[in-house]
Amino acid sequence: MKDEGGDFGTKIKIGVCVMQKKVKCGSEANSGPMRQILDRLQKFGEFEIIEFMDKTIIDDPIESWPICDCLIAFHSSGYPLEKAKAYAALRKPFLVNELEPQHLLHDRRKVYEQLQRYGVHVPRYALVNREVPYQELDYFVEQEDFVEVHGNRFWKPFVEKPVDGDDHRIMIYYPSSAGGGMKELFRKVGNRSSEFHPDLRRVRREGSYIYEEFMPTGGTDVKVYTVGTEYAHAEARKSPVVDGVVMRNPDGKEVRYPVLLTPTEKQMARDVCIAFRQAVCGFDLLRCEGRSYVCDVNGWSFVKNSHKYYDDTACVLRKMFLDAKAPHLSTTIPPTLPWKVTEQVQPSEGLTRQGSGIIGTFGQSEELRCVIAIIRHGDRTPKQKVKLKVTEENLLNLMLKYNGGRPRAETKLKSAVQLQDLLDETRMLVPRNRPGRESDSEAEDFAHAEKLLQVKAVLEEKGHFSGIYRKVQLKPLKWVKVTTSNDEGEEERPVEALMVLKYGGVLTHAGRKQAEELGRYFRNNMYPVGIHWQMSAAAFAKGLLDLEGELTPILVSLVSKDSSMLDGLDNASIEMEEAKGMLHDIITSVAKTVQNNGSSELPWMVDGAGLPSNASELLPKLVQLTKKVTEQVRLLASDEKRTEENEVIPPSPYDQARALGKTNIDVDRIAAGLPCGSEGFLLMHARWRKLETDLYNERKERYDITQIPDVYDSCKYDLLHNAHLNLEGLDELFKVAQLLADGVIPNEYGINPEQKLKIGSKIARRLLGKILIDLRNTREEAISVAELKSNRDQDSTSKKVEKEDTEYQSKLYIKNDDMRRTSTSDISMDQDDDDDKETKYRLDPKYANVKSPERHVRTRLYFTSESHIHSVMNVLRYCNLDESLLGEDSLVCHNGLERLHKTKELDYMSYIVLRMFENTAVKLEDPKRFRIEMTFSRGADLSPLEKNDSEAASLHQEHTLPIMGPERLQEVGSYLTLDKMEEMIHPFAMPAEDFPPPSTPAGFSGYFTKSVLERLVNLWPFHKHANSGGK
Repeated sequence: MKDEGGDFGTKIKIGVCVMQKKVKCGSEANSGPMRQILDRLQKFGEFEIIEFMDKTIIDDPIESWPICDCLIAFHSSGYPLEKAKAYAALRKPFLVNELEPQHLLHDRRKVYEQLQRYGVHVPRYALVNREVPYQELDYFVEQEDFVEVHGNRFWKPFVEKPVDGDDHRIMIYYPSSAGGGMKELFRKVGNRSSEFHPDLRRVRREGSYIYEEFMPTGGTDVKVYTVGTEYAHAEARKSPVVDGVVMRNPDGKEVRYPVLLTPTEKQMARDVCIAFRQAVCGFDLLRCEGRSYVCDVNGWSFVKNSHKYYDDTACVLRKMFLDAKAPHLSTTIPPTLPWKVTEQVQPSEGLTRQGSGIIGTFGQSEELRCVIAIIRHGDRTPKQKVKLKVTEENLLNLMLKYNGGRPRAETKLKSAVQLQDLLDETRMLVPRNRPGRESDSEAEDFAHAEKLLQVKAVLEEKGHFSGIYRKVQLKPLKWVKVTTSNDEGEEERPVEALMVLKYGGVLTHAGRKQAEELGRYFRNNMYPVGIHWQMSAAAFAKGLLDLEGELTPILVSLVSKDSSMLDGLDNASIEMEEAKGMLHDIITSVAKTVQNNGSSELPWMVDGAGLPSNASELLPKLVQLTKKVTEQVRLLASDEKRTEENEVIPPSPYDQARALGKTNIDVDRIAAGLPCGSEGFLLMHARWRKLETDLYNERKERYDITQIPDVYDSCKYDLLHNAHLNLEGLDELFKVAQLLADGVIPNEYGINPEQKLKIGSKIARRLLGKILIDLRNTREEAISVAELKSNRDQDSTSKKVEKEDTEYQSKLYIKNDDMRRTSTSDISMDQDDDDDKETKYRLDPKYANVKSPERHVRTRLYFTSESHIHSVMNVLRYCNLDESLLGEDSLVCHNGLERLHKTKELDYMSYIVLRMFENTAVKLEDPKRFRIEMTFSRGADLSPLEKNDSEAASLHQEHTLPIMGPERLQEVGSYLTLDKMEEMIHPFAMPAEDFPPPSTPAGFSGYFTKSVLERLVNLWPFHKHANSGGK
């Protein structure tokens, strides 16, 4: 019976038998989740809350503990779990979380076993159990890039967890191809949750561990909190594996975002509750390639800083207690919750994604829906290649060792172990003192020794070139028959092989800085609120998402790789060779065969547009100046050789990728007069000597114009990074090479617009197809969300007559299902289509403080090569020349075409950006519902290098160049619809049905097949520097 004040004559006694640190005291605004929920329960007037003091729990016998009807009890540090179990057996209260299974939570092995017993997906894992520290186990094998447990191989990156659930030092080991090293995860200490150790690569052996597959989740963790089997709340946060910096809001609290769970994930939450018999339970969820996995179960856990969650939890617990101890009482939730009268309203920022584009303002009803960027990699060292024929038995044996003993099979050496073997053999073959060329007969031996010395120098470069940037191919050329070792027959054996060493292309400290700065620019301006390209992508992500620390964890966590996107060059090889042949004829002719004197109305339409009229006169000058620079570097290299011969330096072991995260200039090397980075004078000379040899064949008196871009590349690199060497003539060589390269490079992809379109469509066909898929998916999603919102508004109107308590009850116990039942395919993660394999995070509209949580900005960032930037641009501007589109205007306006014609180079970090906007005030079927905005940037600005002022001096000191801002490809106020964009690009793009299904490699090779940055951009566009207005 209720009395007049609303209290029951006999209240249900709820015992809270936990350590007091878990029940924080203080005013409601500042108290912890437990206090918030207990206070709400008490305000129902049906319960008496009895809190057990720490002294009672630890010192007093259980017989003297307070008697209660329901018991909240869970283990924490210093908690006597056995004593609590004895109390529960004596008094038999209703247990919110049963006590016996809580032992399981302290052993990660038992947690995984229990999860699997109940059919809950966990990452692939294996156990290494040691009885004593450092015990050697015959079933455990560790190699450079993997561990093997009972025959189960785990390629790096993999995760190493102590079996002790209370030990939170979890390690992630990274592959040498991504830079190596280890990241240590730990419980938050101040503003950090992990630390990267670049030099630690061996796993721990002092205890027992779980090894499990690293799950690429796009740098996002999901924490799930259950309250009974019918309620689960989920929040996303930045994963500690990214940079280890905890994101905090202005109040100092960790930033988390409530997200929707899929039906499968809701069932997983239910199963976790049942498996461990813990009604209130937290666990960690990993979303990877369309599936979800539980990787940890924490036991009793509450959400922080969510008043809505506190309300829900109090209501669910109330129903539990009443069902258990007073089933005759109604569990209907009152129309007004008793604590709502005095509760303070939480402030709302009302974040939106409204905004207009760069090319004009189209009203507040427009919202950004998609950002697609095709970005060239950042500043890198020149790519190099060494070829030599080898007959040395040691090298031939090494080839057989790594190709399975097959005499006619080639082998590739990429790992540190393989390259260390090659380095050891090469050191034995390179003579200590190298004689000069005393006769013609010794010239070939001298050249061979010089190339072996170059191979040795490359492999000894202190790890600044990792396996990503350095690899060796050995291809058998000749074979002989020899008697087998047991004299029972004959077998083939190679006697000569071709060794090809490829190296270089390392992202420089300047390249990292450029990528980070461009990422920050995108972060602040694009949203209204390869292998060097892999590291460019990681550095860009670091700037875009305001991350800190080394690039290796960012690369593995956030960057994915699809080499097939770069395969288009082979498809256009015939056309490109034809273009280069025609280009050679134009350049080497005494007078250009095609007039380009400005008489044409459209100067970009002529053959060889952009080539200097005196190109044939510049070629001899280019050769002469190249020889001049090469000779100076040769003298410097000779001094380096003499120093090496006079010093006995013990061989150092091969250390792969030690400096992948290097972002600063080595001032000591600069001060000592050495080349910047890790390149010594020997390799610098080899680089210039090869250019000199290949550029002009004196015997045939023939120029190789394909070497012009390489000469320009080397000039630009040394002018930026090695200006301190004061190479005479380098400035003049740069100017000559630039004049020629500005004409040669664009024309290598076609000497006229028709040829550029044909070559561009073949090179970029796959990438263009993927871009169209991105745009279509965004449109379909936006339309589905609009229809969903319209249906929900209609349902809401029709249901206004329903009783409030019934409506609230249904929402409470089938949390988020109202959204799921009427949502479209893109919201669910439980489908088989390819787009669904991409991990999605959708804000929960009932908990997220965002005005339009159903909508998000789809982001696609494609880091690629120079060839693909040119190809995509050529298709965009010349697609209207195709026979099927005759009569159509170009997608690029006339001013844009002029601007591109005057843009001689798409330099490092150049980019093309497509942004799609939705006008929500226009009908869904109207083509003007979606419009496309196109901009581009020329990338790094070389003009400061050509000046002799303070700005140039500063840039020389920093070894970097600024990135140019975006330029319009459309007239201000023009309106390019998505339908028109599709119509114009479709003939040159790979159809969606031709895309093969995604495959997962056995070992890490980098990631870049899916939009792994989108989910972070969506979740955290406001985190460090935002404090108001959603900007």
